Amino acid sequence: MSDLLNYILNNEDAFRRNRLPSLYSDFTLQKRTNPDGYAVNVAAWEQALNHAARRGYTSSRGVRRRSGSLSVSASSTAKQSTGNNNPSLRKKTDHLVLRTDESLLRDLESPEWGRPVALGAVFEEALRKHTMVALPVYRTIAGSLQKSQWRIIDPGALSPWNVMSWGMRQLKGIVVGSDESAPRLQVQELVLVENLRETADLVVKKATRANASKLDLIYSKESFVEEYATVLHDATELSDEDFDVLLLYLSRDTGAIAYDGKTIKFKSSSDETPAITQEDTTIASIKTLLSTMSKQVTNLEAKIEELNMSAKTALANKNRISALSAVRSKKLAEGNLKQRLDTLVQLEQIYSNIEQAAGQVELVRVMEASTGVLRGLHAQVGGAERVEDVLEELREEMTKVDEVGSIMNEAGPVVDEGEIDDELEALEQAERDTKEKEEATQTQQKLAELDRLKQASDEAARKKLAEQNVDAVLAENIDKLSDMSVEDRQMLAK
Repeated sequence: MSDLLNYILNNEDAFRRNRLPSLYSDFTLQKRTNPDGYAVNVAAWEQALNHAARRGYTSSRGVRRRSGSLSVSASSTAKQSTGNNNPSLRKKTDHLVLRTDESLLRDLESPEWGRPVALGAVFEEALRKHTMVALPVYRTIAGSLQKSQWRIIDPGALSPWNVMSWGMRQLKGIVVGSDESAPRLQVQELVLVENLRETADLVVKKATRANASKLDLIYSKESFVEEYATVLHDATELSDEDFDVLLLYLSRDTGAIAYDGKTIKFKSSSDETPAITQEDTTIASIKTLLSTMSKQVTNLEAKIEELNMSAKTALANKNRISALSAVRSKKLAEGNLKQRLDTLVQLEQIYSNIEQAAGQVELVRVMEASTGVLRGLHAQVGGAERVEDVLEELREEMTKVDEVGSIMNEAGPVVDEGEIDDELEALEQAERDTKEKEEATQTQQKLAELDRLKQASDEAARKKLAEQNVDAVLAENIDKLSDMSVEDRQMLAK
């Protein structure tokens, strides 16, 4: 079983064992008899192939991975090592482009159910819905990802043999009443629209992060490929075909970048129509050179360490000639390393100056724009003299308001201030009388409550004293009875 089929069976819910007979059968016959079942099977295959391509399981450039082959072992190691960031262990695979050919059928062949018979119908439906687009069409027709009226026609389908076969099938359907069988799988390369859009969104989000500077938005094609090779899957890299499709989509279909074949410039928030200038090309070249020099320094450092270990090993083995050779090579590598480091320092200084200059240009632009805004606001205000005139007019109007208020107060009725004081005194006295009455009433209520409590207490004391007297009399009678003789008790009973 191939890695592709193994991935689909283990990760796609639609490919449960009880569904495999239907998925591998010629379900094109259900297009008329059971449209819902037909749509479900088509969607299951389309989703499975999209997901598998996203993970790098469909194909490699020029090598089809199959279990048991030597080429597969390396690529399988790469794709199974999820999260592996070692470029030497990653392989370039197609994630955005799917090649439909005989090798794809072999990869999907099941030991129990054979090859998927209706896979050609799946791709026809995907092309019709524009969830997949033929690669040549996508390259030549702008907006080919949108719904349109054109339909893809394979020139091979118009050959005399195919025309004769089609006529025989139609005749058979008329005479016998049988349905048309599944269309034959066409050899072609299809752009996986869902994967393409997802990858483009990830790239734009990463490139235009919040702290990205103007220079961070500029790439050479080499640095762009290096930066975003694993944007969709950590264990595999996008193929060259994937990058061609991705760059075309970002530049032509979304307008997120400007691209001239060598330099890539992302659109910033302040740049609605990015255009690549000579400065941008130079910046991209410097960034690429910095990356190359950094890699060379890393490799030379590793080589020097390796030569140093080789010299030590040769000395331990008393092999003086090998030790001298290793030391000599080490000295040469150290000389090269020093030159590379000096060059790298110079390039970093140049890049830092360019970055600083770019920041200054942006600052000047902001200041210039701010100056224009202030100039416009000052023009609306009219200058300091106009402000003084407005304030003077405001003071005059406020003075007029005060004068009008004074006149209105003079025109009102005359009130005797003595009468006002007497009336206020009467109100205060009435308030005091009311308060005193309320306090006297509360005092009487409290005294009455105290009398009631005292009476209740005296009554309880009298009852308690009476009970004590009854107990004393009863005790006295009991003592007397106990002192009597038997005869006296009998007489008393009579």
